[in-house]
Amino acid sequence: MLQDKDLVSIQEVRQKVDAAYSAFQKFRSFTQEQVDSIVEAMAAAARTQAEALAMLAVEETGYGNVKDKTAKNLLNADILPRRMQGMKTIGVLREIPEQKIVEIGVPVGVVAAILPTTNPTSTAIFKTLIALKSGNAIVVSPHPNAFRSTCATVDVLSRAAQAAGAPEGLIQCIHTPTTEGTTALMRHERTGVILATGGHGIVQAAYSSGNPAYGVGPGNVPVLIEQSAIAADAVAKIVEGKSFDFGTVCSSEQAIVCEESQRTQVVAALKENRAYFCNDVQKDALRCILLTPRWTVNPKCVGQSPQRIAELAGFAVPPETSILVVELAQVGKQEPLSAEKLSPVLALYVVPDFAAGLATCESLLRFGGLGHTCVIYSQNDERVREFGLRMPAFRVLVNTPAPQGSTGITTNVFPSMTLGCGAVAGNITSDNVGPMHLLNVKRVAWEVRKASDAFSAPSAQPVDKPSIAAAVDRYLSGKGLAAPPRAVVEEVVDRFLASKKTPAPATPSCACELPAAPQPEPPPPPAIVPFVCEADVRDAIAAGRKIFIGPRTIVTPSARDLGADILVQAQRQ
Repeated sequence: MLQDKDLVSIQEVRQKVDAAYSAFQKFRSFTQEQVDSIVEAMAAAARTQAEALAMLAVEETGYGNVKDKTAKNLLNADILPRRMQGMKTIGVLREIPEQKIVEIGVPVGVVAAILPTTNPTSTAIFKTLIALKSGNAIVVSPHPNAFRSTCATVDVLSRAAQAAGAPEGLIQCIHTPTTEGTTALMRHERTGVILATGGHGIVQAAYSSGNPAYGVGPGNVPVLIEQSAIAADAVAKIVEGKSFDFGTVCSSEQAIVCEESQRTQVVAALKENRAYFCNDVQKDALRCILLTPRWTVNPKCVGQSPQRIAELAGFAVPPETSILVVELAQVGKQEPLSAEKLSPVLALYVVPDFAAGLATCESLLRFGGLGHTCVIYSQNDERVREFGLRMPAFRVLVNTPAPQGSTGITTNVFPSMTLGCGAVAGNITSDNVGPMHLLNVKRVAWEVRKASDAFSAPSAQPVDKPSIAAAVDRYLSGKGLAAPPRAVVEEVVDRFLASKKTPAPATPSCACELPAAPQPEPPPPPAIVPFVCEADVRDAIAAGRKIFIGPRTIVTPSARDLGADILVQAQRQ
């Protein structure tokens, strides 16, 4: 019998991945209707247990509060499944008749879900629902400090799924989570994709595992209050977002940036919303406790109430305090409080003007929040666009609390607990991750053109017809002949250019059907040319065709001589 905890964890991972893969082999034959029925059954079960699971998470981890963790559970058990209703993920996803392409969804197999300690139940609901919606099995690896609440959540979902007809073993949870076990799960040959939520180390491990992975970066969310904003409304929403679950959401606000002319209004609004302003001594104490010497967040401070944070720092605040505010002047390692804090501690920067505000917000994102989220409060659409274009973040929120806006509670972004930060942060996606990220798309494509017709000919240089007409005049004058009317010359030039054009390939009128075979057309009557030069005769000889002339056709002497020499047959009509 194995005694070593790491070996036990690795063995459990292997057994549960094999069980999940076996169940997936059955699940992959389910129809869209069957899958949707199972997903809705799981969501309904999670909704009924949302508060109980939130209580268990707070009790086990000590992070956040029951009210807001319940809201996060409902985000994923209510808003998410409603958004997924009608989404095609199984079999034929769509047909594009005009392109003669059919797209087919192919599940990846087993999803390895790595969960954090800050949101153990809501993330479990989220990842399990999107994994099964896209036709996959899932193996959940909890954080060691949150495995009871995570496994309890997975158990609720698994029971509901099996009652709705899902194969046994489709949803698994590791009950002995260790770093070695999690590594084995990420590297397992039957792991189709990794969904990693956690610190920098676990995300890097996921990307270096050898299997496809979605990991996310940290957030250091700046909030710009632009001049046109209503300060009281903006500050109320900022405090609502920052205090949400005591700051455990990675997209929580980290700093307010406002102009000097707004200082009085913003400070008054913060105090109106029960924010406590820390003095210099208290700021120094917070600098010492919120972050470690390695620039990681002190786990003792994560998701704690403002009263508890103050107590840990050695001072007291009123019991009604909503957040702690620290006014800062610098961004970077010289100011630890300018980093992500994962607690209800909010920085305040006062700057001279809008341009300085943009620069400060960008600096905050580059100092630990690249690609994640930023917020602007403004009634000026031009300023909003300028902010959105400038900020190196992939969720630019307008006039909304950051956690609720970024996760899809108050905005129309896809409801998600996995917020990609894009290439700038070393992430594979900048999206709010959803079920479509957990499947591949197969495309069936019919031939619509021949290879020889696929490439367009080089574009012709513009033709200077007046210069050509003048050259004809000079040539004929040199031969002692009267120049023809300019209209006749231009008609000859147009005819010559038209003969050099390559006709464009015909495209079918409807890509749903193969194009009908072209019907032969009767030959057109002979075209009488108004002018014949030596080059025309040589081209006709090379092409083996006749030149038809009429009584008014002008034939140059050289053309006539060449025709006589080689006995070109000319037909006069």
